[in-house]
Amino acid sequence: MEKIQHNFITVRGLKFHVAELGTGSNVVLFLHGFPEIWYSWRHQMVAVADAGFRAITPDYRGYGLSDIPSEPEKTTFSDITADIVAILDHLGVNKVFLVAKDFGVLPAYLFALFHPERVSGVVTLGVPYTPPQPPKYRQALPEGFYILRWKEPGRAEADFGRFDAKTVVRNIYILFSRSEIPIAAENQEIMDLVDASTPLPPWFTEEDLATYGALYEKSGFKTALQVPYRSFDEDFGITDPIVKVPALLIMGCKDYVFKFPGMEEYIKSGKAKEFVPDLDIIYLPEGTHFVQEQSPELVNELILDFLKSHT
Repeated sequence: MEKIQHNFITVRGLKFHVAELGTGSNVVLFLHGFPEIWYSWRHQMVAVADAGFRAITPDYRGYGLSDIPSEPEKTTFSDITADIVAILDHLGVNKVFLVAKDFGVLPAYLFALFHPERVSGVVTLGVPYTPPQPPKYRQALPEGFYILRWKEPGRAEADFGRFDAKTVVRNIYILFSRSEIPIAAENQEIMDLVDASTPLPPWFTEEDLATYGALYEKSGFKTALQVPYRSFDEDFGITDPIVKVPALLIMGCKDYVFKFPGMEEYIKSGKAKEFVPDLDIIYLPEGTHFVQEQSPELVNELILDFLKSHT
């Protein structure tokens, strides 16, 4: 951890924080989710670097130590993807493995669709590739579903604003570590679903929480609410949705995302492989949404097996 280098590069008019470790010619780009930052991949960065790979882990625009755009409410997934291209170009990296989780899966696969010649393979945690389309959960889940609540401008800002950033991250980590989809009652907000006395997950320390809290205290949540939660309807102009690079999906069986309407069937029925023909799927029986932090040694082994088999 102490060997990880923290660099700042300016591309597309913003200064980005990029954590790096290792000097190998084969590069692994890690893409975080929410409420995460580069630190979410700390265990994996060390593992791939020790195995001879070069790990690169940026904070997205408006996240962590990266600059906040002047109009965060206009940030798009396309911005995130273009930032990734610009960062790799700036670093002189022509080809990468992509390792992504949560909403980071979308920019990872967008990069693979639009730049397949630059991708050696894709590993995703907790979320499979699905062709971009309006999500089906709007019809299947109640209005208290957390994504619907956070999609509404001002709602999450008011909810989160009652607490400091560290408490917001704490509550979301606890919620997302459960196997049930976070859904608030009509007279509740999402933050009200976690009691102040609820302990952190055993694999998430107070030191970890303090690191996340300090970084979200700096960045705030405005960009994070825009991407992903207010950008899912974005049109990417994709004409061919078939992913043509090797891929691995690591799915925790206790990940609440598994309970999204149709998700388990989509993954287990083979439908996911129709869009990613060269896809392997590994299920972790005790795995939650943060499986890379919950079971780092196991996840590291799975990622390294994939990297080595496609190097």
